[in-house]
Amino acid sequence: MTRFSPFETTLWYATATPAVETRELQGIVKADVCIVGGGYTGLTTALELARDGISVVLLEREEVGFGGSGRNAGHCTPTFTHYSLPELRKMLGEPWAERLIARQTRANDRVSSMIERYQIQCEWQQNGYVMGAPYPGMMKAIEEKVRTYNAVGAKTRALDRDEVARITGSPRFYGGWLHEEAGHLNPLGYARGLARAVIQEGGVVHKNSPVTGCEREGAGWAIRTPKGKVVADKVIFATGAYTVGGWPRLDQTFKIQRVFVAATQPLSEDERRSILPQNTTIHDGRGDIYVYKYNAEGRIVASMFPMGRRGRDMDYTRTVMSDRLKWLHPQISQDIRWEYFWFGELDMQYRTVPRLYDLAAGVVALTGLSGRGVPTGSMLGGILSEWARGVPQSDLSLKLEPLSAAPFYMNFGPQLTLRYYRVTDWIKTRLAGTPLPPHA
Repeated sequence: MTRFSPFETTLWYATATPAVETRELQGIVKADVCIVGGGYTGLTTALELARDGISVVLLEREEVGFGGSGRNAGHCTPTFTHYSLPELRKMLGEPWAERLIARQTRANDRVSSMIERYQIQCEWQQNGYVMGAPYPGMMKAIEEKVRTYNAVGAKTRALDRDEVARITGSPRFYGGWLHEEAGHLNPLGYARGLARAVIQEGGVVHKNSPVTGCEREGAGWAIRTPKGKVVADKVIFATGAYTVGGWPRLDQTFKIQRVFVAATQPLSEDERRSILPQNTTIHDGRGDIYVYKYNAEGRIVASMFPMGRRGRDMDYTRTVMSDRLKWLHPQISQDIRWEYFWFGELDMQYRTVPRLYDLAAGVVALTGLSGRGVPTGSMLGGILSEWARGVPQSDLSLKLEPLSAAPFYMNFGPQLTLRYYRVTDWIKTRLAGTPLPPHA
């Protein structure tokens, strides 16, 4: 059986609002749509359908938010990480690129609307996202991001050195990119709130109900679990990196990339006045990313990718994270204690764009969020619910495609890409004559 990182060690498990009461599926139930997977994608799809009076049953192998939806760092930035918007248009073609861009860049409207409508208690803060420029030459790329994102309706702007220092509290940036609509939250609290909303709207959620098979039964489908069965007209698999069985070869459509997240002790009020004083999310601008923000208790929550010794040697990893944070914020005088440390798994696609698979008549699957969890998972529910309502394939925002395995090179591609980014960061910073962070 596939083994995933422990869930109970996360900060979010310790601090999220309690889960709504659900139970294991027992016996036979009927529904218009059966959704497999209790993460953001499955939950938002179920919510859309239930709100429209469509009967929906959601099956979760463990508990709501067990996967990436309950382990991520809590950033909610409605952008595309690895591709510029012109690159995305060239890669996907029209009309698919423009539709997906519209969905993704407005995803935070959807997140904030659901949080407000259902009064979800999840530490939601919408104070923006800053990507710093670690060397002056990066400002040209930032100006292009401002132009292309603002052209599709986003609210972003370039920051000069003084502005970025004022917003972030860090003297290490030569400018930056501010996305004013970005936010951050307690990701497990958000997932649990979505589950509560699904039930409030008449949907049914079952935990501890792994899908052991899905086969034709009459004009519909029988989705089996150890103690029960859902008979449904349509089926949606939305299990992402935490796919275990359910449909043959679905777990081969991506490769798992691990990420680690850590949280400090709560910082003092004095330090918080000068470190991230506007409670924004910060990306240090390097390809070998270091992204961080506060939680409601005043802990800094930071994430990085494992690389070599980093992520395997825990003492060394904590040292790397502390040294990077103190380098970015020299005003930190106290010792940093990483009181929570956990891992999660990402379902990486070579294009880092979600893939919508046509498994059979009335059955689809979606995998490949590639680390863009909160906004992407939230907006995908709109696409999948449209499919379930019978919107023609040609009008969807993702192209339906046959099931295909991730290419062989994805076994090593993501790690090689991270190393390439690290080397590129080092070269560009050295050529610019600017200082490198520790352990770079």
